[in-house]
Amino acid sequence: METSTFSSVYGPVQSWRFGRSLGVDPIGSVSTCSFNCVYCQLGAIECQSVDRQVFVSTEQIQQDLQPFAPWEVDIITLSGSGEPTLALNLGDILSMLKSVTRKPIGVLTNGSLLTDPLVRAELTIADRVAVKVDAVVEGQFRRLNRPCTDSDLTQFWSGLQRFRQSYPGKLAIQTMLLSPWSDRDQILYTALMHALQPDEIQLNTPTRPKPLNHPLEARSNHPPDALPYLARCLKPVNVEVLRSFADRIQSIVPVPVHYPYQFHS
Repeated sequence: METSTFSSVYGPVQSWRFGRSLGVDPIGSVSTCSFNCVYCQLGAIECQSVDRQVFVSTEQIQQDLQPFAPWEVDIITLSGSGEPTLALNLGDILSMLKSVTRKPIGVLTNGSLLTDPLVRAELTIADRVAVKVDAVVEGQFRRLNRPCTDSDLTQFWSGLQRFRQSYPGKLAIQTMLLSPWSDRDQILYTALMHALQPDEIQLNTPTRPKPLNHPLEARSNHPPDALPYLARCLKPVNVEVLRSFADRIQSIVPVPVHYPYQFHS
């Protein structure tokens, strides 16, 4: 959806995960995603779908890029108003961004479309891909991520493993903790990460309020006490919970494990 008030490029946003990032939104002003995560920084998703389509033309995104030149950022990241792999022109957008900006390109995805060979192939254009993995058991997956189809974790893991095998760039796994995980779930997660061998694991916890509606401003960072929209705060887990889980993962999986409090000291 393209309107006179919507720009597909926003920021730059300062991210503890990626540094100074210029955001690209291939979804448009109506939030559209295959999940409706309980903690989503966009608020309640307005349109849940797994159907790929062109939401914002590649030409419009290229036009919206120009005011931000010369793109003095660490990375350009596709995310925005929903699940970026739903954009049917994903491959064209990634190729254009690399050609025009000569900057590293990242994609933040929930991984729900990695079962599609075309999506996996298009994502190989990106330099960095971060995949959301918030659950290791089906009930937890449905309560937290609230997928809009009957897709299950078995299908999800199959798609993710196939992508890992073919992807030449840097793969990060992002995991949101709303509460401490059980010992069993931590053991299962660590075993899955050992088998997957990502390049990096990012343990997250809610550090941004959840909007009560879907403001476009939610795509960017704002101080919690100066939000330009109505929102409710979500309770983050204690830093010791993240540190303990990170230490456990690193004792088995030889990859960096990061969490936000590491960068706020």
